[in-house]
Amino acid sequence: LVLANGAYGLRAAETMRYLGRAHTLIDKGDYMPPRGDEVAAALDADPAISHVIAIHCETSSGILNPVAEISEAVYSRGRKLLIDSMSAFGALPLDVTDIRYEAMVSSANKCIEGVPGFGFVVARRSELEACKGNSHSLALDLHAQWAYMEKTGQWRYTPPTHVVAAFLEALRLHAAEGGVAGRGARYARNRDVMVAGMRGLGFETLLKDRWLSPIIVTFFCPADPKFVFADFYERMKAKGFIIYPGKLTVVDSFRIGCIGRMDDHVMRKVVAAAGEALVEMGVTSAAPPEAALAERAKLAA
Repeated sequence: LVLANGAYGLRAAETMRYLGRAHTLIDKGDYMPPRGDEVAAALDADPAISHVIAIHCETSSGILNPVAEISEAVYSRGRKLLIDSMSAFGALPLDVTDIRYEAMVSSANKCIEGVPGFGFVVARRSELEACKGNSHSLALDLHAQWAYMEKTGQWRYTPPTHVVAAFLEALRLHAAEGGVAGRGARYARNRDVMVAGMRGLGFETLLKDRWLSPIIVTFFCPADPKFVFADFYERMKAKGFIIYPGKLTVVDSFRIGCIGRMDDHVMRKVVAAAGEALVEMGVTSAAPPEAALAERAKLAA
């Protein structure tokens, strides 16, 4: 069972299709969070489902999905949970003593603040041992890699040595900052300062505060006809800030990230740059169209 409320859940389902794996998809659209009762109902309806895949932080919208609630639903039905925490691990708590899961996948970059180049998995040893022979891929055979490293202390194939060296340094810096709590607190300050500033300019967030992650935030594009995102993007870029186009299909939006080696002072500069860009474009109001607010009301309901 794949839970999707954005591009990354859909990508997991696409992976299943490529591999020829039987799967069921709960697609909540652009951002609506999958809830525990929906998961429970889907599992009750199909006894053949063995595992559930959930996205920890769906960065298409910036929503922090309710993985604790999902985990409770999964294990109350005797199934197993896999978590994609690519964009959250290292800054948001995912302790196996608090949230049960069988395996979690993340990346050397993102919240660990290494450089891109490899992914890693935290898994229950019993599950890893049981998956021998399951992989459709030689390169991505997790059991084979684990067994080989346990036996020889080596990677099966040439490792990305520079990426691993950077990862070790990133882990040292992560610990020095206070681990998950310290890293998460800085990102949360980044988000809070940036969101408050952007709202002060008149922008509106897609998500209400309870759903906002400290990873990335989606803002509605202003209704003002003088606002053209491509122009806004280039002006922000010229001022030293690269922002993300939105991934919503129903309304125009854009996203601003909160993670990386930056603090709230940088986020204040982001807000100042956005304000300057609006003035340069002749945009007098950053308020979104009514359709955008109606879309947000669906989540509030």
